[in-house]
Amino acid sequence: MSSRWTGLCRADTAELRRLQDARLALHVRERLVPFSAHYRRVFDAAGLKPRDVRSVADLARLPFTTKADLLAAQSDPARKRDFVLVPTPELIRAHWPLAKKLKLLSEEAKETLRREYTPNFVTFTTGRSADPVVFAYTPHDMRILSEVGARMLDVHGIQDPLARIVNMFPFAPHLAFWQTAMAGLETGRMMLSTGGGKVMGTAGNLRLAERLQPHVLIGTPGFVYHLLREGAERGTRLDAVNLVILGAEKVTPGMKHKMAEALARMGSKQVVISGTYGFTEARMAFSECPADPAVSPGYHIYPDLGVFEVVEPETGRVLGEGQTGELVYTPIDGRGTIVCRYRTGDLAVGGVTWEPCPACGRTVPRIAGELRRVSDQRAMNLTKIKGTLVDLSSLGSVISNLPEVEEWQVVLQKKDDDPHELDELVVRVSTRPGTDRAPFEKKLREELMVGVEVAPNGVEFKTTPEMLEVLGMETEMKEKRFLDRRPK
Repeated sequence: MSSRWTGLCRADTAELRRLQDARLALHVRERLVPFSAHYRRVFDAAGLKPRDVRSVADLARLPFTTKADLLAAQSDPARKRDFVLVPTPELIRAHWPLAKKLKLLSEEAKETLRREYTPNFVTFTTGRSADPVVFAYTPHDMRILSEVGARMLDVHGIQDPLARIVNMFPFAPHLAFWQTAMAGLETGRMMLSTGGGKVMGTAGNLRLAERLQPHVLIGTPGFVYHLLREGAERGTRLDAVNLVILGAEKVTPGMKHKMAEALARMGSKQVVISGTYGFTEARMAFSECPADPAVSPGYHIYPDLGVFEVVEPETGRVLGEGQTGELVYTPIDGRGTIVCRYRTGDLAVGGVTWEPCPACGRTVPRIAGELRRVSDQRAMNLTKIKGTLVDLSSLGSVISNLPEVEEWQVVLQKKDDDPHELDELVVRVSTRPGTDRAPFEKKLREELMVGVEVAPNGVEFKTTPEMLEVLGMETEMKEKRFLDRRPK
């Protein structure tokens, strides 16, 4: 663990805020505006100079960046590098102070600068658009990715240098896999990557895990739970597992309980199950620390690397500490593809707090543990009276939290497949052996009415193998929990 993080994660809040303001101002002044074609235009249009951004509060003077902006630039050959920092001799002469320019007189310094800003790696956005957005990293960014990986293992409490870790995220140019892989490389921990179900299948992952006897399992909640359930049924032994780290999806207390129950049947008696939060545009992820599974301590932020604002989704107004709103992200130490005031589309219930973490005592800010997708609120015409706004994220949480549920999927469709008919919401589900269907269906409908104020039009019971097939558990990069089959 770097000494930088050791001191930073327990520093005084006022000191952290000063550090964040200073690093933001430097980033805007010497990297963002000088070298980003997009943000030079943004600042010009806003009538701002780089020195006008001196603190986090000044970010509110700038417009937001959205995924639509990234897609528009990527689809235009003349603008595809608009979000990539490109330092040319002309831009350096125009924007950098004399002292910094003088340091570039030697060929060695020029080569160092070239390596610092030349992209050599990419990841892609996934799951929210038909056209993935490419994010470029430079060697500098890869060092940050590695450092963040080490920080994440520290926050998760992985102190043993001999800890064995199985990474079950799919092999792909996606953040989740590479953040995890780089954590192992940076810390020297044994990190074995299986590629998830799509590569080795469930049986292959179970055989490998039983042979390695890992201390830590990392993957998506859906696949990890599926693997543990299958392992428990097959009599697989995983006696050494004491931590499960989940990413890419929201995890309910009920899901954590079911995982812990399966692991207990496999020999792991005291297991901590915690989550992570990350998104491609940040090019890093953030961790929960070990805590009571019923209460999330929140995701620990790195104030030296980025800034999170919380805004009102409808108006864009910046909200105060602890208020619920949409997360907006600005990196302050990066090269390659860089965004500023990026609207994540993620709603943090409880916003961001600077209070010390009650679980671990770290003083870095934390994102509240309950996250929802703003876009998961879908308009549906379930009756002829008026439309209904359905929060799919909350709906899915209600279903997965039920102890009887093994696997589930929500289908949005038109009645009788008629585009002019009313919308229908159908829940497909497989339940644990011994579950009485009639009482369970009644319970499911009641829980959904209480949780999201919507009852399904139909409940389809399927076997677990049937559900695994429709979910694409071993064929898709990410299982298909929500299917919107309505005409676009």
